[in-house]
Amino acid sequence: MTLNELATHTSKEFERTFGRPPRWVAAAPGRVNVIGEHTDYNDGFVLPMAIDRYTVIAAAPPAKARNAIQLRSSQVDGEAVIDLSQPLRPAPKGAWFNYPLGVLAGFAARGAKLSGFDAFIHSTVPLGGGLSSSAALEVATATLLEAVTGDKLDPVQKALLCQQAEHEYAGMPCGIMDQFISVMGRQDHLLLLDCRSRIPELVPMTDPSVALLITNTNVKHELTGGGYATRRAQCQEAARALGVVSLRDATAGLLERARPTLDPLVWRRARHVITEIQRTLQAAQAVRASDWPTVGQLMYASHASLRDDYEVSCAELDAVVEIAQAIGSHGGLIGCRMTGGGFGGCTVALVRAQSLPGITAAISAEYEKRTGIKPSLFVSRPAAGATLINCPFKS
Repeated sequence: MTLNELATHTSKEFERTFGRPPRWVAAAPGRVNVIGEHTDYNDGFVLPMAIDRYTVIAAAPPAKARNAIQLRSSQVDGEAVIDLSQPLRPAPKGAWFNYPLGVLAGFAARGAKLSGFDAFIHSTVPLGGGLSSSAALEVATATLLEAVTGDKLDPVQKALLCQQAEHEYAGMPCGIMDQFISVMGRQDHLLLLDCRSRIPELVPMTDPSVALLITNTNVKHELTGGGYATRRAQCQEAARALGVVSLRDATAGLLERARPTLDPLVWRRARHVITEIQRTLQAAQAVRASDWPTVGQLMYASHASLRDDYEVSCAELDAVVEIAQAIGSHGGLIGCRMTGGGFGGCTVALVRAQSLPGITAAISAEYEKRTGIKPSLFVSRPAAGATLINCPFKS
């Protein structure tokens, strides 16, 4: 569905649920990271884009005056009721409505006057695939609250408020990339984000001959050999040994000179981060120049580094990348890599738009043949960020 079609569908579901049309409709996208993995907590660069899969919230004041917010979702049975006459506190860990609850708390902390409303939530962002369904829900909630309260946030403030909601209410210590791209995405643009300065730069990707193909492996493994916290500690250890504030400040030459004194595993972790930051900057420049072969080479190099040096890939992700390499540029597949935290989830591939049908069929068939798992594939161009939609449906 297009965004307008999705908004219409969600508005109709709101009316079916609550017996009246909505007053407000807000939407925010998921994202895919084109390149720049595990660089965010090392003060590096990331290059995500918003995908044309959205979380949409349709809402209206309650039919009868009450100081509570009633949330319904197409993906969860039952309802969540948030009593605004009581202090806002996190629900039990794992409760889906902690994401919007945290955003409500953030607005309240800013002094916004919260009032009751009913809301229906519908999303086409795949859950659990590393495409930031949680950030889409947070940012859609914030966009809705801007309309409900009249408290319009600066885009950076808005992204940081949503990140704080995920930290404090959902208990997930995420970086800043997901919320920033969901807020600031623009159609036909990637977002080069400096995770130290938090300065975003839009990178045009207007060439209609290419698109991004996302393949969800439909697997998620438990972390093996130490989790993200271990890798983060290894990066901090490397930075201390190199005498820099973070690996953002290190160079390949500095790391090579320190190799004899570093634990080999720590050295490889640092090599991934240092080279990945450079690949991300190089990829942004190549996208600006529509130099797609260079972008593809950098994507493959990124995957190899994540697989071998950072060790966050898995057999299923590697299988998709191997299938992509076999199809090759002659078959219209320019580059491919795992995206997200790793150990499952999705890959992202840069493809020639005219070759999409054949590529999609080939990856789907070969991946299922190798793994016995049916993948989920969809294509996206860089999409728009969060928006308030003129209510598209009136009964």
